[in-house]
Amino acid sequence: MLIDSHCHLEYKGLVEDQPGVLSRAREAGVGAFLNISTKQAEWEQVVATAIREPDVFASVGIHPHEADAHADLGRAALLTATENPKVIGIGETGLDYYYEHSNRETQARLFRMHIGVARETGLPVIIHTRDAEDDTFEILRDEMEQGAFPALIHCFTASAEFGRKVLDLGLTISISGIVTFKNAKALQAAAKAIPSERLLVETDSPFLAPVPHRGKVCEPSYVADTARFMAELRGEEVGHLADQTTANFIRLFNKAKL
Repeated sequence: MLIDSHCHLEYKGLVEDQPGVLSRAREAGVGAFLNISTKQAEWEQVVATAIREPDVFASVGIHPHEADAHADLGRAALLTATENPKVIGIGETGLDYYYEHSNRETQARLFRMHIGVARETGLPVIIHTRDAEDDTFEILRDEMEQGAFPALIHCFTASAEFGRKVLDLGLTISISGIVTFKNAKALQAAAKAIPSERLLVETDSPFLAPVPHRGKVCEPSYVADTARFMAELRGEEVGHLADQTTANFIRLFNKAKL
């Protein structure tokens, strides 16, 4: 069994045929899905899908792109949203300096708020970081010194050095279909070195379709293509990688009932 640890089932490209999307993924061996939210307006629908589908789980959080629009969001709202039994993660949250759709200070403040809720609830914080390695690491290190919390770097595309540093902090790293791209040699080298017990796979669908599906809308079923590529890259049997990443997901997202 494989688990798609990060997908956006309510996004255009998937939501129009959500039953078909889920059916195709199940046929491809995907046994569970983590449906990710990026803004408060999505929380209700993301959770509703998780309630309706036994193998779908939900996260609640604010993407850094949405930080300015949620500058007044209080931690109480996030805490309350985590009380639903199908909500198993906090995020996605973090820092994005590539697009900078939101003020950096606001991104950082909300990132720290998410971490605080993760620490209080024990739910993993799902982290997005782009062109912000140094600040992301500094926040993570500072917050870890204040008290440990479970965390995941999703859709890892950062440097190998950043990967080593967050692994040293105890984080897990999730690899998307980007690893299959021909120009992703540095990422492939970094992905090969991730300890097997700290590795997850994801699609980030409907984005980032892996080879051989590039140019198409990405679907959760394509996590199987990423898993096959990763297994070959790492010199492992794909069944072993599937079992290991599934066990890692269950251990990290231990609120999930699988």
